[in-house]
Amino acid sequence: MDAGELLPRVYEELRALGQRMMNREGPGHTLQPTVLVHEVFLKLSREDAQQWADEVHFRAVAAMAMRRVLIDHARARSAAKRGGGRKAHLDGLDPAASTGITNEDLLGLDEALDTLRALNERQARVVELRYFGGMTFEQVAESIGVSTNTAKNDWRFARAWLQRELEGGAPPPGATRDG
Repeated sequence: MDAGELLPRVYEELRALGQRMMNREGPGHTLQPTVLVHEVFLKLSREDAQQWADEVHFRAVAAMAMRRVLIDHARARSAAKRGGGRKAHLDGLDPAASTGITNEDLLGLDEALDTLRALNERQARVVELRYFGGMTFEQVAESIGVSTNTAKNDWRFARAWLQRELEGGAPPPGATRDG
């Protein structure tokens, strides 16, 4: 399936996800949900005639694209203001949270996710799919080929690890490279 086939089927879902992401932003954000979804679609359509196996695969790729668009936007808005630290408050990384997330929070999350990815690729992917992609545990599990319980466990561990990392604490015991 190509993006042209899938986008109409998932457009409203992506737009609702974009709205939730924008609701997390602090006051004064300039990116609108429709613009976010269109930027995601443009990124997806530029990828060398990418074909997706199904809607779950498309949503997983869209989650990565949404992360890139949001991070690029946050970097552009925060370039002059950034203080250099990774401290951030992300309300427990709840994908449905409606509290304000600043550009600095988003950039801190992006950096922390890169660090987590070096320790445990799968756990970082679970966070990306849940937080940026708005996927359910069942969709995450299907996308990465694990059980729903494994996806839930990865989410709990990764969320706690990221929160500690963002608050400047040491990683919790049990952080592994292979997960």
